[in-house]
Amino acid sequence: MKLIHTADWHLGQSFHGQERHVEHHAFLDWLLDTLVARQADALLVAGDIFDVVNPSLAAQALLYDFIVSAHERLPGLDIVLIAGNHDSGNRIELPAPLMRRLNTHALGRVRWQDDGDLDAEHLLVPLSDENGETRAWCMALPFLRPAEVTGASRASDDDAPNDYVSGIGRVHTRLVEAARARREPGQALVAMSHAHLHGAAVSEASERPIVIGGEESISAALFPDDIAYVALGHLHRAQQVGEARIRYSGSPLPLDFSEVAYPHQVVEVMLDGEALAATEALPVPRPVAMHRIGPAPLEQVLAELAALEDDPDLPPDARGRERSRERWPWLEVRVELETPIPDLRARVEAALDGKALRLLRLERRLPRVEGEDTPARIDLESLGPRKLFELTWASRWGEPPGAEVLADFDRLCQDVLDANGDDAGAAGDQEGRP
Repeated sequence: MKLIHTADWHLGQSFHGQERHVEHHAFLDWLLDTLVARQADALLVAGDIFDVVNPSLAAQALLYDFIVSAHERLPGLDIVLIAGNHDSGNRIELPAPLMRRLNTHALGRVRWQDDGDLDAEHLLVPLSDENGETRAWCMALPFLRPAEVTGASRASDDDAPNDYVSGIGRVHTRLVEAARARREPGQALVAMSHAHLHGAAVSEASERPIVIGGEESISAALFPDDIAYVALGHLHRAQQVGEARIRYSGSPLPLDFSEVAYPHQVVEVMLDGEALAATEALPVPRPVAMHRIGPAPLEQVLAELAALEDDPDLPPDARGRERSRERWPWLEVRVELETPIPDLRARVEAALDGKALRLLRLERRLPRVEGEDTPARIDLESLGPRKLFELTWASRWGEPPGAEVLADFDRLCQDVLDANGDDAGAAGDQEGRP
């Protein structure tokens, strides 16, 4: 049977204050055409479907319109969605009863039975071929938050450790056991998870660590050899982790300028009985080009800007006109300065005059002066809450925070992220922000 593995759509993303609805719509149109052309049996979406826990109505409409269209064009297609760390598990599962009528399975949270055992059946999804025969079982593991997998009530015995990583291991073990019990000879096991595996490459600036600190990364050993394929989400760079059967599909679109240089894709997976037969990377067309200039001295940057051509895919009669602005390429400019230049933005914008390009970010890089005591300017956006906390703690107490303090801070950060999803109100629905 044939699967298409994708992840990290981040529908509704605000890119330096700009919406990307057109790009996401173009990707979903391409994905739908690809599913039909390839005659896929199942689509696996490994988390971070939305960019924020309280997505805009437009972002939600993109997802549900896609699901309806996919069912209309491929009635036998199984779709399996799991929540990522950017998603609200409750929101993902809310329309699940309706989506099941469209052969779509939405898993947002793990469930526990009264005796403290994992409700594994909730996370097992049968995958059928074109004849409706079950050919594989998908173990669909949404992002596991600490509160869902730790605590004495989550352990099958009193001596089992209750820390986060151990809790994740217990969930995996129980789910694999349940899947092995359900499958019949000739049926494959497929795992889908939104997690950070040891040794996987992280993108430069765009990936929020799952529990902020990164200590939550898990071992590929949690996916034993009898699992034919492991469809991973969370890391935006497409890659295999150790084995060809364990893969991140990567995000279908660059989510930051730091992701421009490497290809974006979905993965076609062929299963032959219980085994993986082959995988193929399917490059995703980039509906809006992205340019990254510099870092370089101003004169070199201005020369590169002057040499930039308009996107050749823009309609000739629309180039430079307002109605095509949503298709104009995104642009980041990084300038190395010897001294401050007050009119830097004006000079950069003058170089772009008449070009169908959207300047989203202008970064000034001032030289470091040897022996200078004044601390460098801190960019809070790139710094992140955890590093800011470490610097504040060290400034106040004269030493960096210990591991236990950082672990507590990580849990507090995750509690805030979760609360944003659970408590989102009408205003958030209108604005598309948590």
